[in-house]
Amino acid sequence: MATAVSTLSLRRVASLFLAFAFAYFLSALIRAITATLSPTLSADFALNAGDLGLLAGAYFLGFATTQLPLGTWLDRFGPKRVILSFLVVAVVGCIVFSIASTFAGLIAGRILCGIGVSACLMAPLTGYRRWLAPGMQLRANSWMLMVGSLGMVASTLPVQWLMPILGWRPLFWGLGLLLMIAAGLIAWAVPKWEQDLPGDRAALPAQGFGVVWRHPYFRRMAPLGFFCYGGLMAVQTLWAVPWMTKVAGYTALEAARALFWINVAMLCTFWFWGVINPWLARRGHHADGLIKRGLPLSFVVLAIVIGAGNAMPGAVGAGLALYCVSCTFVALSQPAVAMAFPSTLAGRALTAYNLVMFAGVFAVQWGIGLAVDAFRSAGLREIEAFQASMSLFLLCCVASYGYFLVPRRDNQSSVNL
Repeated sequence: MATAVSTLSLRRVASLFLAFAFAYFLSALIRAITATLSPTLSADFALNAGDLGLLAGAYFLGFATTQLPLGTWLDRFGPKRVILSFLVVAVVGCIVFSIASTFAGLIAGRILCGIGVSACLMAPLTGYRRWLAPGMQLRANSWMLMVGSLGMVASTLPVQWLMPILGWRPLFWGLGLLLMIAAGLIAWAVPKWEQDLPGDRAALPAQGFGVVWRHPYFRRMAPLGFFCYGGLMAVQTLWAVPWMTKVAGYTALEAARALFWINVAMLCTFWFWGVINPWLARRGHHADGLIKRGLPLSFVVLAIVIGAGNAMPGAVGAGLALYCVSCTFVALSQPAVAMAFPSTLAGRALTAYNLVMFAGVFAVQWGIGLAVDAFRSAGLREIEAFQASMSLFLLCCVASYGYFLVPRRDNQSSVNL
């Protein structure tokens, strides 16, 4: 199949990557900012743990609701038209959140933000599936995640520093303005979407999502995406900060500083994956093998963090950073799923898997909050309630990994990464 990369200069590829990357940077910043703002929002709106989990998860709920139609629209209309339309909704979401006077208003704003930025990663990955060779797809995927980590870095100490100067409401006005700038860059840099093969446009609606949901490799990866990948984002974008403040006794500033370094570690890790992935691809290393060997480290680290509780508060930030870094093996599942399908189905394969992942983020974020409240109502101290809730999450991750390991003849991937 001919690819558009043969008609694009290296400079053009770089410019479209940077335009997409800026939008995804803002998407990740908006996603993760509730972790830094959680102490302020909890005080201003009298939020308990369940409310806080619901507020953070509302973003992912909005995000998840768009994934199925988004995949069809990406395959039919291309990344450029779709992401520009969605960014308008993101701007509205920032405005709604900034003027909210009730908890319901905050929820509405977060849902709209989630809907509006839901194309910020899927749109470029759909384009890369067509425009770039397999090894470069892996590099582009990892470096987009690196940019996302940079957005999460920006959501920590920089936001904490700006809070006394601006307040959280003007921060969201500024984010809305930056999203409009990102839309302008994408409109300028991203090429028009062309169908690769005659008849593709007519064939797309007939194929639908059924072929994706029924694919054995997709089904094998889905539990990992839900619990391990979704759980990683749930911890990184919310529960790392309450764990540090409620369990380890950090102040809000100390937690923001630790979260800053967690996200820096993630940034460096995804940069490294981007460098090494083409090398791994040339040597025939499989995503399955890398996930099988590397992901269990995250379970061990999380178990140590849970077991330690507040015994070694100074090491909690480092432990959470190591947990997040060791979880990045599961990020290989995303391009692996995309490459298991033809490019005409790339948008739907990516968004279907993204739906699984972000449904997992919503479930884990809200679920941990509900579990903490339930365990406290049952008589456990706050630290014990957090430990019990995170232990349940860890058991779910281990179970999904066990499902991934079960040998099934029809569940073997043909994708070499």
